[in-house]
Amino acid sequence: MKARYLFVTAVAVCLAFVGSHATTLAAKEVPRMTKEQLKEMLDSPNVVIIDVRIGKDWNASDLKIKGAIREDAEKVKEWASKLDENKTYVLYCA
Repeated sequence: MKARYLFVTAVAVCLAFVGSHATTLAAKEVPRMTKEQLKEMLDSPNVVIIDVRIGKDWNASDLKIKGAIREDAEKVKEWASKLDENKTYVLYCA
């Protein structure tokens, strides 16, 4: 359940970056992690990193997390239902 909460709140923040109308207050309430915390989780088979940056940000960056999968944040309803509820998902978009 915690993984699903993190996933949903992370998606909400990412969608704010791609044009949704999320409030500033809601963005402040989303759990965040440092890069150090993420590095500690990278070797876990139960952690999946999802890159939801929009095309121009994806293309402009040569920095990509090894093993991360890329999904379109604007199509979250299409791919979110396919995720394994027993895994922890970390989304990044900036």
